[in-house]
Amino acid sequence: MKKKTNLKEIDLKKMGRRIRTQREAIHMTRSRLAAKLGVSSKFVADIEYGDKGVSIQTLYRLSQILNLSADYILAGDKAVSGNEDPETERIKENIMGPLSACSVEQLKCMEQIARYYVEGIVGKEE
Repeated sequence: MKKKTNLKEIDLKKMGRRIRTQREAIHMTRSRLAAKLGVSSKFVADIEYGDKGVSIQTLYRLSQILNLSADYILAGDKAVSGNEDPETERIKENIMGPLSACSVEQLKCMEQIARYYVEGIVGKEE
C-alpha cells in the first residue's frame, strides 16, 4: 500500500512564466539571458514556455542573473496558500516579479503607493 504524500509537483509553465516576467522586468532580452546562461535562445524560450526544465546548475545561474530565489523560480511565492484561483495567483506573480529588480528606495515608494491605493479603495467601499 502506497503512502499518500502532500508534495507538490513543479509546474513548468508557471516556472517559465516567472522567469519570463522577471527577465522582461529587468529589460533583458532572451538572447542576453541565453548568453549569460551559456545556452541557446531556443532553450531559454523552451524554459519560458514550460516545454523544458532546468538543471540545478542552470537554476542556480538563473537565480543569480534574475535576482530571484531558486524557491521562487521553482514554486512561486510561498506566501500564497494555494487556495487562490489561478487568475489571482498569476496577477500576484506579475506584480511581485518586477519588484525584485527594484532598489530599497524604489520598493519603499511602491509600498507607499500600494497603501494609498488600497486605502482609497477601502474608503470608497465603506
